[in-house]
Amino acid sequence: MELRQLRYLVALADERHFTRAAAREHIAQPALSQQIRRLEAEVGLALVERTTRKVALTGAGELLVARARHILSELDAAQAELQTLAGVQGGRLSVGALHTMGPVDLSLLLASFHRNHPAVELTVREQSSEELAEMLRDDVIDLAFLSVTERIQRRGLELHPLVSEELVAVVPTQHPLAGRDVVRLAELAGEPFIAFRTGSRLRELLDSGAAGAGFDPRIALESNESRRIRSLVSGGLGVAILPRSDAGGPGAPVSIARLVEPEMRRDVSLASRAGRRHSPAATAFLALTRRVYDEREPPAIIER
Repeated sequence: MELRQLRYLVALADERHFTRAAAREHIAQPALSQQIRRLEAEVGLALVERTTRKVALTGAGELLVARARHILSELDAAQAELQTLAGVQGGRLSVGALHTMGPVDLSLLLASFHRNHPAVELTVREQSSEELAEMLRDDVIDLAFLSVTERIQRRGLELHPLVSEELVAVVPTQHPLAGRDVVRLAELAGEPFIAFRTGSRLRELLDSGAAGAGFDPRIALESNESRRIRSLVSGGLGVAILPRSDAGGPGAPVSIARLVEPEMRRDVSLASRAGRRHSPAATAFLALTRRVYDEREPPAIIER
């Protein structure tokens, strides 16, 4: 069993596609397929289920991938400690990002990091906060921008708080509540909501806030894109709860009001797995992000 074979298997597990996995590992697709077959022959078990449209892992494949991630993570950490002596000269950095980042400008951060460290290979994975947290725990990604949720809080992550942002009520310009400066959440009871999907922090805040206001939100449509949600609200298909930066920026015309009873905010933090030894690239990206956003609070360790 070779380390490169484990890397190829992990890439295949992430990409679920031989061609994409091969491109990620910078080898030809037939060569990657051959190495996976050799690995299967060595362990004596099928690791991959192959169909014409997709790739899935067998139970044995899932088990080996989980072990391989930790093996490769420790190897990368050992190499990173050696590289620290020479500074950030290369390597890989995988960053997770929320579907909506609010005032955190990820493009600016990535561009700045790339200018300073052009040899580092960057990848970005966009998912919900819960999915990003699991990816951190499994060492699929190095760092992630996420919002803390009730289900995340009891698991082992290290958090570096960056920003906290107000959530506002967003209604069509012809809505009876349009033009109001302040809206109580209970006033939206019975309205069709355009909401983020289950698993996102913004959906969790809507559900918990509505429960506190005495109603269950009626979800008409779901999307994880703030711009699309705003456009749907503008078209009269429902109301929404959005971060102020997404509701008030350029886009489809809507009416915005401050939410009260309850007031709601969402945070954005840069997270990593607690106890993980950062590579020089991850350390540099973490330092850059905290410097840009003038982070003033110490990292918080979420209890396991």
